[in-house]
Parts: sequence; C-alpha cells; structure tokens
Amino acid sequence: MECLGCRIVNALEPEVNIVYESQYLVCVLDIAPFNDGHMLIMPKEHYLDVEEIDETTLFEIMKVSTKMSKLLKKVFKPDGITICQNGGIFNDLTHYHMHLIPRYIGDGFSWSEPKDEFKTDKTLGEIKSILTEAIQEN
Repeated sequence: MECLGCRIVNALEPEVNIVYESQYLVCVLDIAPFNDGHMLIMPKEHYLDVEEIDETTLFEIMKVSTKMSKLLKKVFKPDGITICQNGGIFNDLTHYHMHLIPRYIGDGFSWSEPKDEFKTDKTLGEIKSILTEAIQEN
C-alpha cells in the first residue's frame, strides 16, 4: 500500500493508536499532537478529498466527530475543540482525515493570517454572485 493513510487505517504503520473503530472509519491518535487527545478521524476506504466520500461515510464521520468531541471534553476538560481538515496538496497523508484537537487558552495553537494582505478586485457581493450562479448550474 502506497498511501500513508491507508497504511494507518489498516494498522500497518508502527505505533498506530486506534481509539475508536467502526465499519467505515477509525480514530487514531495523531503522532505529532498539538495537545493530549489530538486525533484523526479517517475513513477505511481511500479518499483524498471530502467531495469524493460517499454519503454514508460522511454521515459516520460527522456522527463520530460528535462522539469523540464529547469524549475529549469528558476526559481532558479542554476549553474547546478545533475540528479541521486539509484537502488537495495540503493533505499530507494523501488520505482524507479530520483533526479533532482539544484546545486550551494560551496553548499556542492559532489560525495564521496570510503573510501578505489579501488582495482581490472583487467585492463580497460579486463573489457571492459567482458562487450562487455556479450552484444553479449544477
């Protein structure tokens, strides 16, 4: 198996720590956690991006993200939970995965602002029109 994510969900990588498993996915502890309990929710079937995932698996991901968020809050008592995922070339595992990260005030985790000021020649209204027109074309 060439996909790192597929090797993780099949426990073929060393030190895979599966916290939860269902028919459709596994939850594993991140090997480079931001905080204790930082985990990845990963489908057992190979997908790169969210739009490729079938509806049953998508529902399971959301259902389990709620279940794991409750677990993290019960066990680690964080100030909050950050849930995120990176797609396309930003997906370092080359396999869809959603991060659940317990967060604490002052933990140093932050949303980074762009290095340069965002510049566009479009207004928000113009961008809205572009997107809503594209939705109607589908």
